[in-house]
Amino acid sequence: MRYSIYNFGTSQQRAAIICLLFLCLLAVYHLLQPLLKYELNSKMKNEEKLLKNQREVLSEITALKNKINELEISLEQAEFRVPKTFPNIKFLNYKDRKRILVTGGAGFVGSHLVDYLMKEGHEVIVVDNFFTGRKRNVEHWIGHGNFELIHHDIVNPLTIEVDEIYHLASPASPPHYMLNPVKTIKTNTVGTINMLGLARRVNAKILIASTSEVYGDPEIHPQSETYWGHVNPIGPRACYDEGKRVAEALSYAYAKQEKVQVRVARIFNTYGPRMHMNDGRVVSNFILQALQNESITIYGHGKQTRSFQYVSDLVDGLVALMNSSYSLPVNLGNPIEHNIDEFAQIIKSIVNGVNSSIQYLPAVEDDPQRRRPDISRAKKHLNWEPKVSLDTGLRKAVEYFRREILRSSMPIVPQKFLKRGDKDLW
Repeated sequence: MRYSIYNFGTSQQRAAIICLLFLCLLAVYHLLQPLLKYELNSKMKNEEKLLKNQREVLSEITALKNKINELEISLEQAEFRVPKTFPNIKFLNYKDRKRILVTGGAGFVGSHLVDYLMKEGHEVIVVDNFFTGRKRNVEHWIGHGNFELIHHDIVNPLTIEVDEIYHLASPASPPHYMLNPVKTIKTNTVGTINMLGLARRVNAKILIASTSEVYGDPEIHPQSETYWGHVNPIGPRACYDEGKRVAEALSYAYAKQEKVQVRVARIFNTYGPRMHMNDGRVVSNFILQALQNESITIYGHGKQTRSFQYVSDLVDGLVALMNSSYSLPVNLGNPIEHNIDEFAQIIKSIVNGVNSSIQYLPAVEDDPQRRRPDISRAKKHLNWEPKVSLDTGLRKAVEYFRREILRSSMPIVPQKFLKRGDKDLW
């Protein structure tokens, strides 16, 4: 038998019970309503408080960013207020001081030439597209009244007033000039035409930096300036070799037709500080591999020869050639010859404690087998010959590469935050 409120008591009693239940539910509702309102209000207040905290944090972050920007501006202004110290230079009056343009002046050889010319008291304008050059090579002159740095590719014409032009712009190591052979040819032809045209317009003397590569894989030894060379015109090195040969032809065409004063330096292997770490040449390869205790790689049998001159000797030769009255090509190099095997052993002996083995790899196409300059012409007409011994120069180069490796492994710290003693490592 099922029970329910409808079969319990009389109808009046059932109505009374229903009313009582309704009143109980109503009482419970009124009792719970404040609690529900309190909980809802608490939730809303918490959300408002969270939003307020977020706004405050964002406001603080914005304020900190503004403060950082203000501090950066203050630091920049402070740098301008504190005078920059430059290397000591000579004072030249306006009659003796020249405006000298150095194309490729942020590169290895160019930056050392810039140092020399600046210290002599001349005004120097560096033009570089920074393909292989680095601003760090000339940053110690930035801000000096006699120095100007122009980011420019000489394949495009340049309008400027100068007294002398050292035209050094061109990638010079095989990996760099083979990377874009068409660009290499344009730099050495169109770029050279632009510089010769500039020299003609402003009546400036111009020195063309040619190369021993114009001799190719020579059939006579040593190589004198009268040797016409043995070059593969369609080989992997042709973009550089033939580009420089055309540059020489252009120079003497301008000299004969337009009466431009030209000087041509045929530069042999050069080494020293500021060499590009990955230029693929013998000196940088061997030193880098020895310092990192890696196998020293020799391409070919190792009996091929090279002669190496230190960069300061080359700079002396370039300046002497520019200041001379001699207009035919001149070899600038070290006549002391070393085979590659011997050179690898010299590097190992200078880098103390190195255990690098020597690894022989297949020979590179068109790699010259013998390379040694005949510098009789430089001795006679420029009174120039190399002074820095191979041992002395290589020790300086090894120390530079050692610092570069250390620098690349250190955290990046702006130089202005370094102590004076620490700057020697950078």
